[in-house]
Amino acid sequence: MAHAHSKYGDFEALREQATALRRAGLSRRQIRDRLHVDNNDILNRLLEGEPPPEWTKRPNAKDDLRDRARELRLKGWTYDQIQVELGCSKGSISLWVRDLPKPERRDSAEQAKLAARKRWEHELAIRDEKRQRTKADSASEIGAMTDRELLMAGAALYWAEGSKDKPYDRRENVLFVNSDPGVIRLYLAWLNLLGVERGRLQYRVMIHMTADVDGAKRYWADLVGVDVATFQKTTIKKHNPKTVRKNVGENYRGCLVIRVSQGAELYRRIEGWWSGMVDSAGRDHAPPLLR
Repeated sequence: MAHAHSKYGDFEALREQATALRRAGLSRRQIRDRLHVDNNDILNRLLEGEPPPEWTKRPNAKDDLRDRARELRLKGWTYDQIQVELGCSKGSISLWVRDLPKPERRDSAEQAKLAARKRWEHELAIRDEKRQRTKADSASEIGAMTDRELLMAGAALYWAEGSKDKPYDRRENVLFVNSDPGVIRLYLAWLNLLGVERGRLQYRVMIHMTADVDGAKRYWADLVGVDVATFQKTTIKKHNPKTVRKNVGENYRGCLVIRVSQGAELYRRIEGWWSGMVDSAGRDHAPPLLR
């Protein structure tokens, strides 16, 4: 050991430096590199009695599981139920909760029912994760849209959701109604692509009388980026007491109606785009029997 000490000169002076660096929050590796100490035994002696800084401590991944297991055990859960809930082994659970009192025995039918419910909840979580993964993968397949792709997507969207001219009721108006914020954003991006000036757009909310009308108007105004004062008079739909409505709650904001003023020429172009898409699909992509 004397030989090692001689290599590092004044041991006590070196220890003072190491202690100061440790208290300043440096890790063992940083102190070793700073003081050029390549002997672990010497480094251990230099830092003896000095605790490591908090940032160098690695959290134990099982600490949260252990705490949760103990919490559930105190609520009377069995090992099987805790295993299904946390996904860890019974051996680990046994070690974590062995000092806790055993829960009272429950009716076997009740235990089976609880276990079945937990298994089903676990299965639902797996299904939801798979569902979200599929959606994310599909979204990544789209990537950036070209102008042509947006042109066709908007035309198809309008033909599905917008007002249409009838031979018996000639109305060449561009009027679009929808309750989905994503649909509204795509539709406005499409109108922007077509060069429709924002000043030609008129907005109106259509909503049930029992909803938060003012809140809905503020929501849609923020979404489209206009002053709520520019909205036209709201269309209030009367509630039929015999109808059980499901579109209720704080997320219900009715529908946004968007009208393009002086839109007759634009409507004719939309109908033409749609007709061209139908002809192309029938000619180039339809099954043989439909050609």
